[in-house]
Amino acid sequence: MDEFPEDIRFLTLLHNIGATCPERSLSIEEISRWAAIDSQKVKEKLSKLANDRYVDILISGGVERYYVTVEGIRKVLSTYS
Repeated sequence: MDEFPEDIRFLTLLHNIGATCPERSLSIEEISRWAAIDSQKVKEKLSKLANDRYVDILISGGVERYYVTVEGIRKVLSTYS
């Protein structure tokens, strides 16, 4: 997995922890805990992935929650072939 860019490895982490649909979306703080990465860095990574349409944002109770889109799932799966 080291041969893949950092953003794709992060996308794979989101996929592997199950944030793959709106119902299983995670907040920046939750992702930060899972990834053991500072919240600001998580936000930067999510912003790039959202721009690439690999993650989407859901606002629930005033909190931004993130999940991997179908395009993101395809990207993750393509790393295994």
